[in-house]
Amino acid sequence: MLEVPNFNNMKNSTTNQNSFKIICDVFGHKYEMSKKVTSHVKEYTCKCCKKQLTTNSNGRLIELTPKYQEINSILEQIYTRRMMRLKQKSFSSSIY
Repeated sequence: MLEVPNFNNMKNSTTNQNSFKIICDVFGHKYEMSKKVTSHVKEYTCKCCKKQLTTNSNGRLIELTPKYQEINSILEQIYTRRMMRLKQKSFSSSIY
């Protein structure tokens, strides 16, 4: 006897994703900040469809592609190091 695989679970998850996409297409996305890269660059995620955006060099929202993920990661590392240096510098100058 031949067994037929059960695709109901996979079908339901695809249907849920599509219904969220339709809701966002009709009513618009509900973005929330998911990550603060620097004080000017942030990443946003839609609560419904999980679409991700980031701010570009002009301050406009664009889709978060792997290229922009890499840029944001490097930018975050540079920003963090710079803030640490500034804190150490201000701390050492306040001692004297």
